[in-house]
Amino acid sequence: MNKSLCPFQMGDRLNRRRIYERHDYFMISAGDFRNGVTFEMDGGVYSIIEFQHVKPGKGAAFVRTKIRNVISGAVTERSFSPTEKFPTAFVERRDMQYLYNDGDLYYFMDPESYEQVPINSSTLGDNFKFVTENMVCKVASYKGNVFAVEPPNFVELEVTATDPGFKGDTATNALKPATVETGAEVRVPLFINEGDRIRIDTRTGLYMERA
Repeated sequence: MNKSLCPFQMGDRLNRRRIYERHDYFMISAGDFRNGVTFEMDGGVYSIIEFQHVKPGKGAAFVRTKIRNVISGAVTERSFSPTEKFPTAFVERRDMQYLYNDGDLYYFMDPESYEQVPINSSTLGDNFKFVTENMVCKVASYKGNVFAVEPPNFVELEVTATDPGFKGDTATNALKPATVETGAEVRVPLFINEGDRIRIDTRTGLYMERA
């Protein structure tokens, strides 16, 4: 087993396994592809992010798609015959609260069942640097194995270090480096000072506004 994938506890996994087994019997044809559909192909799990039914003047119709590998995040373009069939894939995303880390393991808790799940640091994306303890994230798993942790799209964090701002420095096109409470560094406008709370888009790592 890939060490970066963390299994849920056994009792929980047994219940999920029954769900996955039921989903294994569901097939979907490429002609029925829609945005957001997840399916298995060539040993991987993919999600449809764009699709187009094409009927050329000559030759057979086909489905042009842009698909994302749910595990690696890689995006590729591929065409399918409308009659090709694939097993559907059940990808679960559930809210879990980040508790603490111990070495390379980061512990998350299900707020409903209080189940705690350790997740290897190699599974966390670069945007996890904006996550503080007790923050709720989306934990994504496939067949009981965690493959991604998605922080909230926007977070509010305190600036712990930056050059002093000056009265009148209200221009937002001039930026300076600042360190926030998680240790991450962002570029902020000149008027931001230590102690200010700022809003950050975790998807881009960019400063949005003063909170």
